[in-house]
Amino acid sequence: MSKKKKIEPLLGEALLAKVKELESLSKEEKAKECGYYTVTKNGVERVNMMKFLSALLEAKEIDVDGKHSSNGRGGRSASYRITVQANGNLLIGAAYTKQMDLKPGDEFEISLGRKHIRLKQLDSDEGFED
Repeated sequence: MSKKKKIEPLLGEALLAKVKELESLSKEEKAKECGYYTVTKNGVERVNMMKFLSALLEAKEIDVDGKHSSNGRGGRSASYRITVQANGNLLIGAAYTKQMDLKPGDEFEISLGRKHIRLKQLDSDEGFED
């Protein structure tokens, strides 16, 4: 049996960051360190390279199967991209708020840059974070 506890497979930016951190390892070792393996009944660890490589492609926003969901409902992972809606609003989806463990009522300061919008979470007790 493996000595280390099985981790949930990393996705998106977290996956890309971990792969970059592990650049000296083989692709199989990277996949395993990122959680893309299973343990058989006999205790043998098997690396799932297809899932790992698919997750990397998705994290890099490379679509190889041509399937796009146009309704935006269920089962999709965070793409780290949003589009301005017809009413001018920007909607940050539940995938992002869940990943950050945000709760209803959490507040943010909005700062506008030349080509970016930055959200800074406010400390619930003291106002702005430093």
